[in-house]
Amino acid sequence: MDKWSWFSRLKPDAQLIWDYHQMHHELRPTDVGIGLGSHDLGVATFAAHLYKQRLFPTLVFTGANSRTTLTRFPRGEAIHYREHAITLGVPESDVLIEPRATNTGQNIAFTRELLAAEPIESVLLISKPYMERRAFATCQKLWPDVEVTCASEPIELADYIANIGDPKLVLDMLVGDLQRIIEYPALGFAIEQEVPDEVHVAYERLIQAGYTSRLTI
Repeated sequence: MDKWSWFSRLKPDAQLIWDYHQMHHELRPTDVGIGLGSHDLGVATFAAHLYKQRLFPTLVFTGANSRTTLTRFPRGEAIHYREHAITLGVPESDVLIEPRATNTGQNIAFTRELLAAEPIESVLLISKPYMERRAFATCQKLWPDVEVTCASEPIELADYIANIGDPKLVLDMLVGDLQRIIEYPALGFAIEQEVPDEVHVAYERLIQAGYTSRLTI
């Protein structure tokens, strides 16, 4: 079976979840941009683009490693992201790193600690397209006194999958991030987000189809 054969069958469910994960915030200038580390170097590319649009004066990249990034970014996500942004023209002096975080809560908490001496009132969170809502819910819980705007590379689901080159990984992560949105508020990790019924149904169908490797339990 061709590795892309799933797409026509599961595209409606995947598209529903993909669209739900994105916050569709209007971009506006903020005190700092925060690029959340992951396997996707496109986050750093888009963060550099937003910096050049003068949406923030300082850019922080946060992230150590996960099982999907240890080989790709052996010196840590934040370090590789910073180096990439500098090659794209962001001045070294304007890019900070937070190299310890291994999950989204730590991304927010450790970055808040890094910037504790600065008068931060607003942040622009830059993430993978399907991580926007979870990043928002996490930041609102752990850094409630800042105004949060979310952004990600403007790209269609099919094009994103083609760029990553691993359809199952993308679907697994769509499902895993949605599980965290649903379950993390009860654990104190994030604020509640309303999940429409049709998104719940799509989520259950993708689980039944076997896209479960990123579920926490």
